[in-house]
Amino acid sequence: MEHKSLTLKNITKSFDNKKILKDISFTFQQGEIYALLGRNGAGKTTLFNILAEELKKDSGEVLISYEGNIKKLTSDHLSYVYSNPILPEFLTGYEFIKFFMDINKDKLNSSLNIDDYFDIIKINKEDRHKLIKAYSHGMKNKIQMLMFMISRPPVILLDEPLTSLDVVVALEIKKLLREIKKDHIIIFSTHILELAKDLCDEIVVLNEGKLEMIDKELLKNPNFEEEIMEMLREKDSDD
Repeated sequence: MEHKSLTLKNITKSFDNKKILKDISFTFQQGEIYALLGRNGAGKTTLFNILAEELKKDSGEVLISYEGNIKKLTSDHLSYVYSNPILPEFLTGYEFIKFFMDINKDKLNSSLNIDDYFDIIKINKEDRHKLIKAYSHGMKNKIQMLMFMISRPPVILLDEPLTSLDVVVALEIKKLLREIKKDHIIIFSTHILELAKDLCDEIVVLNEGKLEMIDKELLKNPNFEEEIMEMLREKDSDD
């Protein structure tokens, strides 16, 4: 089976002469769920927006090893689940998912239909035909989840996606991520340490504009949480 990897090379980004990302180089591998851990304002969403081509980096490049070639990463290679969902509120959930499946039909290799997908994320039949405008934040987040479940791109970016979901659905989504991770590069941004430890195979800390992988052995240390918190406390207080 082909192995995919996502490589960041010397990524930098500044706002108002303040460097948020400082010459970041890192490689993410297929088959792992990575927690991108950092304090609010550390630059986690900035990094995701650069990967999704929604924000221009100052310098550096992002490459994906995929389909036997090394290519420049584009938005076609990924699905981005936003912390604040951006969806067409004038459509019903059903209409939007039908539209999404229609425009991605050449990429689909699943026998599931629209209602099967809605069943997975537990949106009842009545709510499926309501306008997205009337959906709660959690329901909008579920619709976002369906987009990567349907299209299954090589890279999946999740920006604080579970915080608005009820416990049962959050457990289902975590189970789903574990089931599909073997075929994807999954990066899960969060500031909740316990969630990172529970769900993810690797923990990467974004601190002082740099990415640092946490040694897996540290996860077994009873003082793990204190050590991570101490690392993050060292960050400048004005971030």
